Amino acid sequence: MKLSKRELEILELISFGYSDKEIACNLSISARTVQTHVTRIVIKLNARNRTNAVANYLRQSCMNLAGVTA
Repeated sequence: MKLSKRELEILELISFGYSDKEIACNLSISARTVQTHVTRIVIKLNARNRTNAVANYLRQSCMNLAGVTA
């Protein structure tokens, strides 16, 4: 499933180790909005948690670049 631009921004900040509060400050949104986006990201990427979401996204991106289908 495709992520929105905002979800990709949040996923990138998660990959840098930012907390929800830090992401919220960085993007000028509420921490609750960040939590909502993170929940949607985890669901879309069929992940167990935010860390697994980053790993799944990277794995899927690498597979797409290599032309491999899952």
